[in-house]
Amino acid sequence: MAESKVTGIIQSLNGLEDDLDSLNSKVADMKKQLTVKAQNEIDKLLEKTKAMAIKEAETIINASKDKANLESTKIIKEGEAKLAEIQSKIDANFDEAVRHVVSTVLKA
Repeated sequence: MAESKVTGIIQSLNGLEDDLDSLNSKVADMKKQLTVKAQNEIDKLLEKTKAMAIKEAETIINASKDKANLESTKIIKEGEAKLAEIQSKIDANFDEAVRHVVSTVLKA
């Protein structure tokens, strides 16, 4: 009778050991699944962050480009105005300059 109780206890312990091994295996599988899910979430967040950074960079670049275009347009207008002023002065004083050159040449 004592031997059958011992055998029963050993069988129960073996069953508990098998259950414990099964639980350890399940826990290891769950850890792997959680690791995969965490990595997937990290990858998704990284992609979202990259997309946000690219969008922000494009916004900054476009704003800088617009500002540069406005500035260059302003510089071109100022240059054209100065050129027109110089051309006007040349036209206004052309006859006098020709007379001065002719006078200088004739004196020589």
